[in-house]
Amino acid sequence: MSSYIKTELEISRIRQSSKITAAILRKLSVAAVVGVSLLELERMAKELTEDAGAKPAFLNYRSYGESHRFPFALCASVNDTIVHGRPSGYILKSGDLLKLDFGVDWNGGISDSAITVPVGKVSSEGLRLVKITKQALREGIRAAKDGNKVGDIGFAIERIVGMAGFKVVEGLTGHGVGNELHEDPIIYNYGKPNTGIPLKTGMVIAIEPMVSVGTQAIHQLKDDSFVTADGSLSAHFEHTVLITRTGGEILSA
Repeated sequence: MSSYIKTELEISRIRQSSKITAAILRKLSVAAVVGVSLLELERMAKELTEDAGAKPAFLNYRSYGESHRFPFALCASVNDTIVHGRPSGYILKSGDLLKLDFGVDWNGGISDSAITVPVGKVSSEGLRLVKITKQALREGIRAAKDGNKVGDIGFAIERIVGMAGFKVVEGLTGHGVGNELHEDPIIYNYGKPNTGIPLKTGMVIAIEPMVSVGTQAIHQLKDDSFVTADGSLSAHFEHTVLITRTGGEILSA
């Protein structure tokens, strides 16, 4: 358990890294409009990261269970693609739901955050999906406090999603973060109260509900991106969160 706890120096680096990630995601969300290509957003993400004196955390990273290193700074996933989508020449259209997942390494402090951007005129169902997924993240963070357990986070997320009639997708989770992009413990988006690993002051975790309109089932494509098995819309929100005695502090706010 002690290996999960970050030092004050590590936390200060993760905090600055998270500020950079948040600022860049804000700028990308404004730029993500009808007529813009995913590769344009990728170029923007790289330039902003360099300007901030940081390095892209995802570039050339290989996640567990993936066959290739990720060759981009930004994950850009559209509509039924849930996560790990690769930037391409795809031009954003009105009605798209764009997931932007991004992180930086600043002097060894690593952050990870994601947002879902409605592009143009999105369906009422798509907008409700975005609202509920964002609400699920807020509830998960509210449960992320010293004395609770990881099951409390998953229970809070799954409860909000289920009440709305949507689905938490299977097999994709949050995780510890800070010194590496993916660390223990795993943060499931479902669970039972008071089960799993205890949350302790000084832990840094990435909480990231990934939600589908129609199904829990997913497929992994050859490029290592994940899509909903039924082609339905998906949404994804994520924050880097520091566990404190008084609750979860959102570092990537």
